[in-house]
Amino acid sequence: EFSREGLRTLVIGQKKLKEETVKEFLTKYEEAKRKTAGREAALDDVAEELEKDIEVLGATAIEDKLQDQVPETIEKIRSAGIKLWVLTGDKLETAR
Repeated sequence: EFSREGLRTLVIGQKKLKEETVKEFLTKYEEAKRKTAGREAALDDVAEELEKDIEVLGATAIEDKLQDQVPETIEKIRSAGIKLWVLTGDKLETAR
């Protein structure tokens, strides 16, 4: 719900891991890190294996609005015929 309102969210959770599970994860993680092709996908896959069945302890959210007049400034730049790219780690929906 927080993200639908445009808030930055942080979910806090925990998961008890057996020593064997940690060792297996670290081995797979190191293997994925050494890949030259498909490294990011391999790292994502390894992390996804571990990021299951996590007990959610809580969530927090902060408002992270654009600075004043950013949309208007971007429109003026585009109207002047200047190409503008905005880099963000957000999803496309949030970046618009």
